[in-house]
Order: sequence, then C-alpha cells, then structure tokens
Amino acid sequence: LVFTEEDKYDLYSNLLFKYFLAEGVVCGHDLFVASAKEHPDNILKELPAPLLDDTCGKELGDEAAAVKSEDFQDSMKIAWRYQNLPKMEASPTTYTKFGHYYDVSKKMSPQLCQSAKWHSFYLHDELSFEPKMKTCNMNSGYARLLQSIQRIISQEGFDGSDPQKKQRNVLRIGIQSLGSILWGDDVCCSDTPEDAHSLTKFLYVLRGLLRKSLSACIITLPAHLIQNKAIMERVTNLSDMVVGLESFIGSERETNPLYKDYHGLVHVHQIPRLNSLICDVSDTKDLAFRLKRKLFTIERLHLPPDLSDTVSRASKQDLAGSAKLLSSGCGAMAIGKKHLDF
Repeated sequence: LVFTEEDKYDLYSNLLFKYFLAEGVVCGHDLFVASAKEHPDNILKELPAPLLDDTCGKELGDEAAAVKSEDFQDSMKIAWRYQNLPKMEASPTTYTKFGHYYDVSKKMSPQLCQSAKWHSFYLHDELSFEPKMKTCNMNSGYARLLQSIQRIISQEGFDGSDPQKKQRNVLRIGIQSLGSILWGDDVCCSDTPEDAHSLTKFLYVLRGLLRKSLSACIITLPAHLIQNKAIMERVTNLSDMVVGLESFIGSERETNPLYKDYHGLVHVHQIPRLNSLICDVSDTKDLAFRLKRKLFTIERLHLPPDLSDTVSRASKQDLAGSAKLLSSGCGAMAIGKKHLDF
C-alpha cells in the first residue's frame, strides 16, 4: 500500500499516479481505477506513452549530454582545489534498463490501452444506481469501493488463499484523491470531523485485502487539507510506504536560487518494512524532482556551487540556513526540530 501526499495543485502527484497505471499496462497487469473527481475512462486516456528501447536510450543519452554541458559551465565557477574531487551522479548518465520509461509529452496509444484488462469505479455512478448505505460506521462511498475491490479480487482470481487454475497475474489498484470532500468525507473540512475514523477503517480493511491477494495499491491523498494531524499519523501507520510531493508553485522557493533547477521536493516519510522489526533508512535523504521536456525525474538535491554577486547578503544568509536544514536530513526529526524539509 503506497500513499502519495498530493502537492497543493495536484499536478505532479497525478503524474506519478498515471506512471503507476502505465507501468501496469506495459507489464500486462490488470488495473482497477477508482476516483470521485475524474472519470476512470478519462484517466486511462491520459496515460503517458512508453518509450521504446532505442528511443529511451536516445532520450537518456540526450539528458546525459545536457548534464555534461551543465557540468562544463559549472566548472568555470568551482574553485580550482575542488575540481578534481569525485562527483556525485544526480541523474542516470548511462542507459541502464530498470522498468520502463515514459514520455510525458505524449499519450499512450489507444491500441495499447485497449489491450489491457481494467476495471473502473466512479463514485458518482455507483451512488446513483443504489441508495446510500453505511457499513460499520463507514462512509457510504468507502463501503462501496471496498465491496467492488473485494468482488474483483474474488471473481478475477487474485485471491492468494484460493488455488487458482488459470495463470496468475497482478492487480494494480489506483485510488485518486481519497479523503477529499468528493468522497463524502469531512476530514478535509474540519479539525474535529464527525466521521473521523471512516478513512482509517477503510484503510484497515483495504490492507487486509491487499495482504491476502496478488495486488498492489497506490492512493493519492490531499494531506495539506487535513487539519487533524492525528488522522495523518493513523494513515501513515496503516500504509507501507508514504511519499509526499511539495511543489514550488506559488511558494517563495519558486524564486529561491537554491532550487532554481528543480520543481519541487520529495519527502520520503516511510519505507516498507515487511517481515522486519525496524524501518529501512535510505542513504539519500535530500530528494528533489523536476519535469523535463519528456521525462519526470527524481534526483538528489545538490546545492549550487556558487551564487551570483547580485544576490544580497541577507538572501545568502537565508540560503545558508536552508542549506543547513537540508543537510540535517531525516535524522534531525527525532530531535524535534520544526520546519525541516525532510
């Protein structure tokens, strides 16, 4: 169960959501798309087009050439005593096959989309067919979504507890903007919602379905709208992996020279710890993303080698403070410091 905290304008989290579904189409997996905002048919029509092996190699080669040209320009700014030090690789400068790459500037061909077997759940259509229902003090939309997922798992042969006669496959479940007001939930509207436990009950049952079936699920959540932090802590505990995207659009970091090469930050709040007592800690704590011409990339956040002379002394001090926060990483969270980026 992967949770993605949406950025404020739901631009980049929606892109990751479509990446997950596009990978399922290319790998031949079954899809289950649920949404209360956008019709699943329209979501599948907007999936990014996969890059072929030769095209992918060319695209990554172009990116590597661009990185080398930037390095050459930066070499004029770096002090001579630092020029011979080994460099950290921020992007794949050599083509290595890992999964599939996608061109965000193009849409997936209709023939490829039609070849995939997928199921959809659009909340407004589901509620219009039958009267509202409430099960175990759970939201009506959540209850119907659980019934639909359980029906697909049992009927399509994804139940891992039952012996299957046909060839086994993987079910990819994508749920868009869970917890928003469109789902009939009020966790985003009030600090003390009337139905505070409806979302956590849904996740508890969903996690049980995922554990006993051959399925994986990604959920996007408007975390910036949820005022009650206790609800977010419960959601995090009920998830295997929690990743947050922070976009620079509309914030002061958009014009900050420290982040001029990036479009936002990636916060890894939790990493899966299946069959383990402790959580794995990644070596890379400072991550940023940027949307290039065709590729969406996540890289290590590197501080610029030098700032121009036009930057004021006060701005440089602010940048130094930001750099100190970035270098502290995840380890500083246990100390109780506030306003950390990661």
